[in-house]
Amino acid sequence: MTRKRIQIKKIDNISSRQVTFSKRRKGLFKKAQELSTLCDADIALIVFSATSKLFDYASSSMQQVIERLDRHSAMHRSDRSYMELQIENDSNDILRKKVEDKSHELRQLNGEDLQGLTLQELQKIEEHLKRGLSNVSKLKDEKVMQEISALKRKGVELMEENQRLKKVPSLIPLHRQSSESIISNSSNLPEDGGSDTSLKLGLP
Repeated sequence: MTRKRIQIKKIDNISSRQVTFSKRRKGLFKKAQELSTLCDADIALIVFSATSKLFDYASSSMQQVIERLDRHSAMHRSDRSYMELQIENDSNDILRKKVEDKSHELRQLNGEDLQGLTLQELQKIEEHLKRGLSNVSKLKDEKVMQEISALKRKGVELMEENQRLKKVPSLIPLHRQSSESIISNSSNLPEDGGSDTSLKLGLP
């Protein structure tokens, strides 16, 4: 009769859970001891139960195994740091080489460091400069045409504004005409203020 296979999940019954923990813990420690004996492996096991009770096993010394683990972790961190530093240095070397190459190429485009170049290399630089000059000239022409178009639009706007101002009636002539009318009317008044106070004596 075969044993019933236990489903791997948390056992709800507390008593069954404790019994299973005790049996499997002993079996785990037994397997660890067998592995250490058969394969000359240095093994340490630490188990805390659900009630925080400690169970441990060490093939030699728990303290020695823990110290060995710490040394291994430190070496691993050092190796990782060294690898990261090496990768960073390699990246910096690649970037530095690219900067040097671009700087040398720029000096050659400026007519410097041309000694030792072959005819083909000089022709290549010349073609590169011609293409660059063509692109610059094309962009310059586009900028000039844009500025001309902007000036034309500005001229049209100014002409339209001038025409609009011509259609607005001027206030200055009206003001001048009103002033002249007042002066003319005042000149027609008598000099003594406009009232005749003289007495006419004699027979009619």
